[in-house]
Amino acid sequence: MSAILIATAVIGIVGLLVGIGLVYIGNKFHVEVDERETAIREVLPGNNCGACGYAGCDAVAAAIVKGEASAAACPVGGAPVAAKINAIMGTSAEAAARRVAFVRCGGSCEHTSAKNTYIGIRDCRAAALAGMHPWKCDYGCMGYGSCAAVCPEDAISVVDGVAVVDKEKCVGCGLCAKACPKNLIELVPYEQHVFVRCRNTDKGKDVKAACDVGCIGCRLCTKQCESGAVTVDNNLAHIDPSLCTNCGKCAEKCPQGTIATGV
Repeated sequence: MSAILIATAVIGIVGLLVGIGLVYIGNKFHVEVDERETAIREVLPGNNCGACGYAGCDAVAAAIVKGEASAAACPVGGAPVAAKINAIMGTSAEAAARRVAFVRCGGSCEHTSAKNTYIGIRDCRAAALAGMHPWKCDYGCMGYGSCAAVCPEDAISVVDGVAVVDKEKCVGCGLCAKACPKNLIELVPYEQHVFVRCRNTDKGKDVKAACDVGCIGCRLCTKQCESGAVTVDNNLAHIDPSLCTNCGKCAEKCPQGTIATGV
């Protein structure tokens, strides 16, 4: 009986010592968490998408409190979230302009033709690693939907072999751009309505042979633009959203129909 009592006492004393030790260590190495950081984390969307440039919502919340990121750091939350963060931080800053994804390819089945048949995982990245491309244009959308698979808002669908973004659903997280092995997707201002649907940098003759709506680098678009928003570099036209007025004159003169309006 005495052995049991001794064992119980020993266990109790050991437990007490361990408890005291844990309390001491906890107090010694305790890291104070700014209440503002917790509050900001609660108003963030929670996507942990990384579109802000940080590892996730926890990381950007900490950066905002430290002054390393602005209240408008989250492109997904936009103005509403930025306003709440400003209120928490007691600061005033402009919210980041809403951005949405745009696929720089118009080469649907109607405008290009098949070059080969890919038999493998229905994934653009897998096909690219295999060195395969189903269409004549090596620069265009592969159409296997890697971008759609990673979209958390179901904002992307593949229509006639080309990925299409529903800008009303898109939150601008950028995951689709990272998933595209052809670098076809870019984030553009929500208010932008004029785009060049092409990434082909080949010369005009080769572009025409590959796709009916590919950019041939003729520069007619640049001559029409009064704001200097359209430039042609390496045989490919591109529009600077910060200069574009969405007038659509470049699209009207484009002989290939490469430039889209109202997208």
